[in-house]
Amino acid sequence: MTWGYHTDRFTKSTIHFKDETHADPKENYNFELIKVTAHDRQDMHDLFRTAISIPQYVINIGYFFAEKPKWGIELSWDHLKYIVTDGQTFHMKGTYNGMYHDVDTTFSPNWIHYEHTNGNNYLMASAVRKFQFFEDTKVGTHLSLLVKAGAGGLVPKTDSRIFGLHNDGPFRLSGFVIGASTAVRYTLFKYLYVEGSVKGAFADYTNAKVYEQGRAKHTFFSVQYIYSAGFNVPI
Repeated sequence: MTWGYHTDRFTKSTIHFKDETHADPKENYNFELIKVTAHDRQDMHDLFRTAISIPQYVINIGYFFAEKPKWGIELSWDHLKYIVTDGQTFHMKGTYNGMYHDVDTTFSPNWIHYEHTNGNNYLMASAVRKFQFFEDTKVGTHLSLLVKAGAGGLVPKTDSRIFGLHNDGPFRLSGFVIGASTAVRYTLFKYLYVEGSVKGAFADYTNAKVYEQGRAKHTFFSVQYIYSAGFNVPI
C-alpha cells in the first residue's frame, strides 16, 4: 500500500460544451473553447491543518505474485485537480444565444468557468514489473525500479459555470484514462519504503456534467511528479 502527494502539468485542451435539450433555441448551445490552458492546485500549505485527502494525493494497493515476484497488479486512485486558467485569451467557435460565434475572447469566472477540483480523479488498474538493483538482506534494504501501465475511468466532481449558470458535481463516471509510470523505490527494514515516481496519462472526458443537461467533452495529457511512502505486508 502506497500513499503520496504530487504536482501536475497538463497539455492544452479543446473543450466542447453542448446542451441542445431546450425548446427555446436561444437557451441551447454547442461551442468549443480551443486550446485552453489549465493548471493544478497542490493545496499542500494546509497539510497539517486539514484532512490528508485535501491536497492532490495518490493511493495505490497492489500485490506481487508469489510464484512470479517480479510481476504484480495494482489498483490506484489518483486525485488530481484540473483548473482552466481564468483570464486567458482563447478562440471560441460555435453557437450560443441563437447565434454563431467565431471569435477570440477571455476566460472569465463569472461567464465561463470549468474545473475538476474534487477532483480530476483517475481510477486505474495496472500491471506492475519490478527490477531490483541492490539488496542487503541483513537489514532488509533494497533499491528497485517499478514500471506500471494501466487504464481505468475518470470519476470527477466537475465544478462549472456556463454563461453564469453554476453547477457543482455530482461525482460520476465521465470518461476514461490510460497511463504509465516509472517509480524508484527504496525499501528499508523489509516492510517500509519511500518512493519517487513520474506518471504520464491520457484523459478523455466524454461526458462531464455541467448545468442541467449540459455536457462537456475534452482530452488532454497529464504528467504527475509523485513522492510517496508505503509498506509491504507478507501474506
